[in-house]
Amino acid sequence: MSIESLVTFGVYFIFLLGVGIYFYKKTTNIEDYLLGGRGMGSWVTALSAQASDMSGWLLMGLPGAIYLSGMSESWIAIGLFIGTMLNWYFVSPRLRVSTEQTKSMTLASYFESRFQDPTGLLRILSSLIILIFFTIYASSGLVAAGKLFEAMFGLDYEIAVVCGAIVIVLYTFLGGFLAVCWTDLFQGALMFFAILIVPYVGFNAVGGFDALLAGIEAQGKSLNIFQTVGGGSLSLIAIISTISWGLGYFGQPHILTRFMSIRSLKDLPKSMSIAGVWVFISLLGACSVGAIAIVLFPDLASSEKEKVFIFMIKDLFSPWVAGILLAAILSAIMSTIDSQLLVSSSVLTEDFYKKKS
Repeated sequence: MSIESLVTFGVYFIFLLGVGIYFYKKTTNIEDYLLGGRGMGSWVTALSAQASDMSGWLLMGLPGAIYLSGMSESWIAIGLFIGTMLNWYFVSPRLRVSTEQTKSMTLASYFESRFQDPTGLLRILSSLIILIFFTIYASSGLVAAGKLFEAMFGLDYEIAVVCGAIVIVLYTFLGGFLAVCWTDLFQGALMFFAILIVPYVGFNAVGGFDALLAGIEAQGKSLNIFQTVGGGSLSLIAIISTISWGLGYFGQPHILTRFMSIRSLKDLPKSMSIAGVWVFISLLGACSVGAIAIVLFPDLASSEKEKVFIFMIKDLFSPWVAGILLAAILSAIMSTIDSQLLVSSSVLTEDFYKKKS
């Protein structure tokens, strides 16, 4: 167990709790708590939306998929980038205007107002879908947190899950939407830093592009995105089905609430540009980590594939730097879970309790 990493994580947790306490004092009404008073700037909106979107999957799942199956899995990243940009371009301006006109603070309430449903059935059904699937989604994030602590400190991941959940719940419920967005801004910046520096150092460690290509081919894998791990050609159906991952963006409440909260329509083009750059570079970096790990760690068991980013950090960086970079993985996990918790609490208070009252 690294003392440096423990100190880094301790400082990180204290910072998150401090943000929660700060915005607890700044939150004066329900709109502040659920949507930040619809006054979020371009940078906060962009980075909080993308950090909450990518979760631990960006730094653990995607590199693991590339490590296991080669660059053919990068079609997932291509689909996600396309879905992200289309979501910002088509959905964000309309949703921002419409939710303010209907005075809706949740998606379920917006659907009820938009389609003039007098029965409330549309609101209730939408709310139930959000609660059920966000429970599963948040659980997967907590599993990722457990794997991170297990790989770092050799701790039982159930204990790590409980500790992480306590911190997330405290700063989320204390500061509401403002705390979640501002912590996500910091977490998104930390994730971006990690996804830039780790593949750069790893690329130099393997000896450059020629050594990387030779090492990947020696493992029976390829940098060709049209080629399967067995050497065959990737089918059109496989490409289309993989790209279709990006369709999920149009219905993810924790992303769409960011569009509802931005200060003005004039801020959206800038916010979309920031988000586009962040997503493109982050996805490219994650794919690069997976490819480099094929050469650095040729004999990993399939059960260890999601930890290649962690292993690379531990092997290539000093303890203090490693602690910061490993905190980026935790940032990716926490930035999604806190947003899902806030959306879920919004659903319970606005769409069930308040409407019932």
